[in-house]
Amino acid sequence: MFDIETLRRGIEGRDALALRGLYAEDARMTVVDHRDQPSHPHEIAGTAAIGEFLDDVCSRDMEHQLGQVVVSADGSHAAYLEQCRYPDGTRVLSTSMLDLRDGRIITQTSLQAWDENNQPTEPQAPQAAPAAAMAEHLDFAAPDEIRTFPNGRAEIINAGGGVVGRLVLEPGWRWSKDVKPIAGTEWCEAPHFQYHVSGTIRIRMADGTEFDAKAGDITVLPSGHDAWVVGDEPVVAVDWQGALHYGEGT
Repeated sequence: MFDIETLRRGIEGRDALALRGLYAEDARMTVVDHRDQPSHPHEIAGTAAIGEFLDDVCSRDMEHQLGQVVVSADGSHAAYLEQCRYPDGTRVLSTSMLDLRDGRIITQTSLQAWDENNQPTEPQAPQAAPAAAMAEHLDFAAPDEIRTFPNGRAEIINAGGGVVGRLVLEPGWRWSKDVKPIAGTEWCEAPHFQYHVSGTIRIRMADGTEFDAKAGDITVLPSGHDAWVVGDEPVVAVDWQGALHYGEGT
Protein backbone atom coordinates (compact mmCIF):
# COMPACT_ATOMS: atom_id res chain seq x y z
CA MET A 1 0.00 0.00 0.00
CA PHE A 2 1.17 3.53 -0.78
CA ASP A 3 2.86 5.13 2.27
CA ILE A 4 0.91 8.34 2.91
CA GLU A 5 2.80 9.13 6.11
CA THR A 6 6.15 9.05 4.32
CA LEU A 7 4.67 11.31 1.65
CA ARG A 8 3.52 13.75 4.34
CA ARG A 9 6.84 13.64 6.18
CA GLY A 10 8.78 14.16 2.98
CA ILE A 11 6.66 17.06 1.71
CA GLU A 12 6.15 18.96 4.96
CA GLY A 13 9.66 18.21 6.26
CA ARG A 14 11.32 18.96 2.89
CA ASP A 15 12.95 15.52 3.06
CA ALA A 16 13.97 14.69 -0.50
CA LEU A 17 15.47 11.34 0.51
CA ALA A 18 12.19 10.16 2.06
CA LEU A 19 10.26 11.24 -1.04
CA ARG A 20 12.73 9.57 -3.38
CA GLY A 21 12.06 6.23 -1.67
CA LEU A 22 8.43 6.37 -2.81
CA TYR A 23 9.39 6.02 -6.50
CA ALA A 24 10.06 2.90 -8.54
CA GLU A 25 13.39 2.74 -10.37
CA ASP A 26 11.67 3.24 -13.74
CA ALA A 27 9.40 6.04 -12.53
CA ARG A 28 8.51 8.98 -14.77
CA MET A 29 7.33 12.43 -13.72
CA THR A 30 5.55 15.11 -15.76
CA VAL A 31 5.28 18.66 -14.40
CA VAL A 32 3.13 21.45 -15.83
CA ASP A 33 3.70 24.86 -14.24
CA HIS A 34 4.12 28.57 -15.06
CA ARG A 35 7.24 27.84 -17.13
CA ASP A 36 6.53 24.42 -18.61
CA GLN A 37 3.17 24.65 -20.36
CA PRO A 38 0.97 21.68 -21.34
CA SER A 39 2.35 21.71 -24.90
CA HIS A 40 5.91 21.26 -23.59
CA PRO A 41 5.82 19.93 -20.01
CA HIS A 42 8.86 19.13 -17.91
CA GLU A 43 9.50 15.39 -18.33
CA ILE A 44 11.73 13.58 -15.82
CA ALA A 45 12.64 9.88 -16.13
CA GLY A 46 14.27 7.56 -13.58
CA THR A 47 14.84 7.88 -9.85
CA ALA A 48 18.23 9.58 -10.26
CA ALA A 49 16.75 12.47 -12.25
CA ILE A 50 13.65 12.58 -10.05
CA GLY A 51 15.91 12.66 -6.99
CA GLU A 52 17.77 15.69 -8.37
CA PHE A 53 14.45 17.42 -9.00
CA LEU A 54 13.27 16.67 -5.45
CA ASP A 55 16.60 17.88 -4.01
CA ASP A 56 16.10 21.20 -5.80
CA VAL A 57 12.49 21.61 -4.64
CA CYS A 58 13.25 20.67 -1.03
CA SER A 59 16.23 23.04 -0.88
CA ARG A 60 14.05 26.09 -1.56
CA ASP A 61 13.07 28.40 1.28
CA MET A 62 9.34 27.72 1.29
CA GLU A 63 6.62 26.07 3.36
CA HIS A 64 4.91 22.92 2.13
CA GLN A 65 1.63 21.49 3.38
CA LEU A 66 0.03 18.26 2.22
CA GLY A 67 -3.73 18.48 1.79
CA GLN A 68 -6.13 15.87 0.46
CA VAL A 69 -4.76 12.40 -0.32
CA VAL A 70 -6.86 9.74 -2.04
CA VAL A 71 -5.76 6.17 -2.79
CA SER A 72 -7.85 3.84 -4.94
CA ALA A 73 -9.23 0.72 -3.29
CA ASP A 74 -6.95 -1.56 -5.32
CA GLY A 75 -3.87 0.55 -4.56
CA SER A 76 -3.05 1.20 -8.22
CA HIS A 77 -3.75 4.94 -8.25
CA ALA A 78 -3.46 7.87 -5.86
CA ALA A 79 -3.74 11.63 -5.92
CA TYR A 80 -2.88 14.43 -3.56
CA LEU A 81 -3.09 18.19 -3.14
CA GLU A 82 -0.12 20.25 -1.95
CA GLN A 83 0.04 23.91 -0.93
CA CYS A 84 3.30 25.87 -0.89
CA ARG A 85 4.22 29.38 0.22
CA TYR A 86 7.39 31.36 -0.49
CA PRO A 87 8.65 33.95 2.04
CA ASP A 88 7.61 36.79 -0.32
CA GLY A 89 4.00 35.63 -0.16
CA THR A 90 3.85 33.79 -3.48
CA ARG A 91 1.62 30.74 -3.17
CA VAL A 92 1.64 27.59 -5.27
CA LEU A 93 -1.12 25.00 -5.46
CA SER A 94 -0.14 21.62 -6.88
CA THR A 95 -2.25 18.57 -7.69
CA SER A 96 -0.52 15.27 -8.45
CA MET A 97 -2.00 12.12 -9.99
CA LEU A 98 -0.06 8.90 -9.39
CA ASP A 99 0.01 5.46 -10.96
CA LEU A 100 1.32 2.90 -8.47
CA ARG A 101 2.97 -0.51 -8.66
CA ASP A 102 3.58 -2.47 -5.47
CA GLY A 103 3.03 0.70 -3.45
CA ARG A 104 5.58 2.77 -5.38
CA ILE A 105 5.06 5.56 -7.88
CA ILE A 106 5.62 4.61 -11.51
CA THR A 107 4.13 7.72 -13.13
CA GLN A 108 3.31 11.11 -11.65
CA THR A 109 1.60 14.04 -13.34
CA SER A 110 1.73 17.31 -11.40
CA LEU A 111 -0.21 20.45 -12.31
CA GLN A 112 0.83 23.65 -10.56
CA ALA A 113 -0.95 26.99 -10.27
CA TRP A 114 1.17 29.97 -9.21
CA ASP A 115 -0.20 33.04 -7.47
CA GLU A 116 2.60 35.19 -8.87
CA ASN A 117 0.79 38.48 -8.30
CA ASN A 118 0.56 37.86 -4.57
CA GLN A 119 3.72 39.82 -3.80
CA PRO A 120 3.92 41.80 -0.53
CA THR A 121 4.74 45.47 -1.14
CA GLU A 122 6.18 45.94 2.35
CA PRO A 123 8.28 43.69 4.57
CA GLN A 124 6.03 41.24 6.33
CA ALA A 125 6.29 40.07 9.90
CA PRO A 126 7.28 36.41 10.16
CA GLN A 127 4.30 34.11 10.23
CA ALA A 128 4.06 30.85 12.06
CA ALA A 129 4.10 27.78 9.88
CA PRO A 130 0.66 26.22 9.47
CA ALA A 131 -0.13 23.46 11.89
CA ALA A 132 0.37 20.02 10.41
CA ALA A 133 -2.87 18.62 9.09
CA MET A 134 -4.19 15.42 10.56
CA ALA A 135 -3.49 12.39 8.40
CA GLU A 136 -6.52 11.04 6.58
CA HIS A 137 -6.75 7.64 4.89
CA LEU A 138 -10.10 7.27 3.19
CA ASP A 139 -11.68 4.76 0.85
CA PHE A 140 -14.39 5.15 -1.78
CA ALA A 141 -15.69 1.78 -0.59
CA ALA A 142 -17.14 3.77 2.33
CA PRO A 143 -18.08 7.20 0.92
CA ASP A 144 -19.76 9.91 2.97
CA GLU A 145 -22.55 10.19 0.42
CA ILE A 146 -23.76 8.44 -2.73
CA ARG A 147 -25.85 10.38 -5.24
CA THR A 148 -27.56 8.20 -7.80
CA PHE A 149 -28.99 9.17 -11.17
CA PRO A 150 -29.99 7.14 -14.22
CA ASN A 151 -27.10 4.94 -15.38
CA GLY A 152 -24.65 6.27 -12.82
CA ARG A 153 -23.72 7.53 -9.40
CA ALA A 154 -21.42 10.01 -7.67
CA GLU A 155 -19.58 8.74 -4.59
CA ILE A 156 -18.61 11.65 -2.35
CA ILE A 157 -15.82 11.80 0.24
CA ASN A 158 -15.13 14.79 2.49
CA ALA A 159 -11.36 15.03 2.92
CA GLY A 160 -8.87 17.68 3.95
CA GLY A 161 -11.54 20.34 4.18
CA GLY A 162 -12.70 19.69 0.63
CA VAL A 163 -14.76 17.27 -1.43
CA VAL A 164 -13.55 14.52 -3.74
CA GLY A 165 -15.95 12.57 -5.90
CA ARG A 166 -15.75 9.31 -7.81
CA LEU A 167 -18.09 9.21 -10.79
CA VAL A 168 -19.20 5.75 -11.90
CA LEU A 169 -21.03 5.91 -15.23
CA GLU A 170 -22.54 2.85 -16.87
CA PRO A 171 -22.69 2.14 -20.63
CA GLY A 172 -25.52 4.18 -22.10
CA TRP A 173 -25.04 7.10 -19.69
CA ARG A 174 -25.16 10.58 -21.17
CA TRP A 175 -25.21 13.82 -19.21
CA SER A 176 -27.82 15.49 -21.43
CA LYS A 177 -30.13 12.49 -20.99
CA ASP A 178 -29.49 11.36 -17.42
CA VAL A 179 -28.29 14.38 -15.42
CA LYS A 180 -29.62 17.39 -17.35
CA PRO A 181 -33.17 16.90 -15.97
CA ILE A 182 -31.69 17.00 -12.45
CA ALA A 183 -29.37 19.96 -13.05
CA GLY A 184 -31.95 22.00 -14.94
CA THR A 185 -29.32 23.59 -17.21
CA GLU A 186 -28.71 23.33 -20.95
CA TRP A 187 -25.10 22.19 -20.47
CA CYS A 188 -23.20 20.74 -17.54
CA GLU A 189 -22.11 23.84 -15.63
CA ALA A 190 -19.89 22.01 -13.13
CA PRO A 191 -16.18 22.59 -13.87
CA HIS A 192 -14.16 19.40 -13.56
CA PHE A 193 -10.57 18.46 -12.69
CA GLN A 194 -10.58 14.71 -13.22
CA TYR A 195 -8.35 11.67 -13.34
CA HIS A 196 -9.86 8.94 -15.50
CA VAL A 197 -9.49 5.48 -13.97
CA SER A 198 -11.28 3.31 -16.52
CA GLY A 199 -13.54 3.33 -19.55
CA THR A 200 -13.89 5.88 -22.33
CA ILE A 201 -15.99 9.03 -22.14
CA ARG A 202 -16.60 11.43 -25.01
CA ILE A 203 -16.78 15.10 -24.10
CA ARG A 204 -18.36 17.80 -26.24
CA MET A 205 -17.82 21.43 -25.27
CA ALA A 206 -20.42 24.10 -25.96
CA ASP A 207 -18.17 25.51 -28.70
CA GLY A 208 -18.30 22.17 -30.56
CA THR A 209 -14.89 20.86 -29.47
CA GLU A 210 -15.09 17.10 -28.97
CA PHE A 211 -12.60 14.54 -27.64
CA ASP A 212 -12.37 11.20 -25.82
CA ALA A 213 -10.89 10.71 -22.34
CA LYS A 214 -9.57 7.26 -21.45
CA ALA A 215 -7.95 5.50 -18.50
CA GLY A 216 -4.88 7.40 -17.32
CA ASP A 217 -6.01 10.73 -18.80
CA ILE A 218 -6.50 13.99 -16.94
CA THR A 219 -9.21 16.42 -18.00
CA VAL A 220 -9.76 20.01 -16.92
CA LEU A 221 -13.20 21.07 -18.12
CA PRO A 222 -14.75 24.53 -17.78
CA SER A 223 -18.49 24.99 -17.49
CA GLY A 224 -20.51 24.27 -20.62
CA HIS A 225 -20.18 20.69 -21.85
CA ASP A 226 -21.98 17.42 -22.50
CA ALA A 227 -20.49 13.93 -22.11
CA TRP A 228 -21.38 10.30 -22.70
CA VAL A 229 -19.94 6.82 -22.20
CA VAL A 230 -18.42 5.19 -25.28
CA GLY A 231 -18.42 1.41 -25.55
CA ASP A 232 -19.39 -1.33 -23.11
CA GLU A 233 -17.02 -0.55 -20.23
CA PRO A 234 -18.20 1.62 -17.32
CA VAL A 235 -16.40 4.92 -16.89
CA VAL A 236 -14.80 5.67 -13.53
CA ALA A 237 -13.27 9.10 -12.86
CA VAL A 238 -12.02 10.82 -9.71
CA ASP A 239 -13.04 14.49 -9.62
CA TRP A 240 -11.42 17.13 -7.39
CA GLN A 241 -13.42 20.13 -8.57
CA GLY A 242 -16.87 19.29 -9.89
CA ALA A 243 -18.18 16.86 -7.29
CA LEU A 244 -19.49 19.28 -4.67
CA HIS A 245 -23.01 19.52 -6.10
CA TYR A 246 -22.84 16.99 -8.95
CA GLY A 247 -26.11 15.09 -9.33
CA GLU A 248 -27.99 17.40 -6.98
CA GLY A 249 -31.15 19.16 -8.07
CA THR A 250 -31.34 22.92 -8.47
